[in-house]
Amino acid sequence: MSGRVLVTGGAGYVGFPLCQALLASGRDVRVLDRLLHDQRAIASALEDAGVELVRADLRDPAARREALADVDAVVHLAAIVGDPACALDPQESDAVNVEGSRALIDDARAAGVRRFVFASTCSNYGRMTDPTVPIDETGELAPVSLYARQKVSVEQALLSAATTEFLPTCLRLATVYGVAPRMRFDLTVNEFTRDLWAGRRLEVFGEQFWRPYVHVRDVGGAVSLVLDAPEALVAGEVFNVGRTDQNFRKLDLVEIAQARLPGGEVVFVERKDDPRDYKVNFDKIRDALGFELTMTVPEGIDELATELEAGRFADPFGREYRNIP
Repeated sequence: MSGRVLVTGGAGYVGFPLCQALLASGRDVRVLDRLLHDQRAIASALEDAGVELVRADLRDPAARREALADVDAVVHLAAIVGDPACALDPQESDAVNVEGSRALIDDARAAGVRRFVFASTCSNYGRMTDPTVPIDETGELAPVSLYARQKVSVEQALLSAATTEFLPTCLRLATVYGVAPRMRFDLTVNEFTRDLWAGRRLEVFGEQFWRPYVHVRDVGGAVSLVLDAPEALVAGEVFNVGRTDQNFRKLDLVEIAQARLPGGEVVFVERKDDPRDYKVNFDKIRDALGFELTMTVPEGIDELATELEAGRFADPFGREYRNIP
């Protein structure tokens, strides 16, 4: 599939593997990224791979116009990502995640972009009344965190902007894990694996609550499928991205990891007030687009442990591997 795709946040944890998947599909790729986490090496690697890089802030109108020129599709990842990072400066995160996204949507429509894929989150489901029954895309949204509320707001703005010429798709991603060039160890599976591998004391809060998980490379596969799909299948649609059997409690993750990494001490800290407890159904993306995972959580933990053992990360506890100081 040919055509030029703009990936905002393309130098990030999810962005780099996504760009690789898009390049492999024969597309031209342009990235808009301000390199918030000092990803100079990642930026150089993108350019070496043939990606055109616009180093600028999403909120810069001139940068948006430059990035959107002669683009057929947009994949919008750029954001201040995660609850802790948003909580550090709520006003800044609103400016980027909501106002910046709305401006990008308006400019993309004005530039004649036809397809717009938005990376949202399964956190939008918040706390379910019965988390034992997986919720699908028609279920009630009950965002609890600021980050999830921002994602819901942008979803609503994007879907209401749809026309016969502007075709948006929202992807609600499960919690992402796995090895990637812009590595993050502040994500649950990655953090648990690192700490147990290092023989550290791992404190687990709210081990009974459910979350779904998806490998970082499989997110790129899902986006590629959406861009390849006939417009009628994806225009104005919302898809959960993951697989239903990849819903786990934190307790389950610990047990899976400990079976592979017996070192380390695990301490469970009771937490009854965590309002986020959700189990998600992913049948729609499988049935409509033929989406299949290439990695499961146990395989991802094995992959992480192998890379840690090989010394892939100089200091896996370093601040460069997390989104907040």
